[in-house]
Amino acid sequence: MATYALLVEFEFSAAVIEWRGPAPFYYADIPVEDSDDVKDAAKGLEYWGQVPVTAVIGDTEFTTALFPKDGRYLLPLKDVVRRAEGIELGMTLEVGMDLRRAPRTG
Repeated sequence: MATYALLVEFEFSAAVIEWRGPAPFYYADIPVEDSDDVKDAAKGLEYWGQVPVTAVIGDTEFTTALFPKDGRYLLPLKDVVRRAEGIELGMTLEVGMDLRRAPRTG
């Protein structure tokens, strides 16, 4: 497993929302102010509008990519993370998050 160089650390509270597509997907809805800060810090890191991150909720650390929606970012909540932390729709989560650059060598 690679160790990543941390660029910026963010901490915020976010509501768990559901976005239905072919199947329901769950996200932490990052507040607008924090999304603006992430957007500024992520210049050059984004790909197709997504931003690679390492996030921590409770005791669970995971990697993913933020999803842009309506001028803010959504943090995807993988099923394994939701199960481990007992996350349900409508909850408010405390999230720690770092932007990922590239694997550290050595």
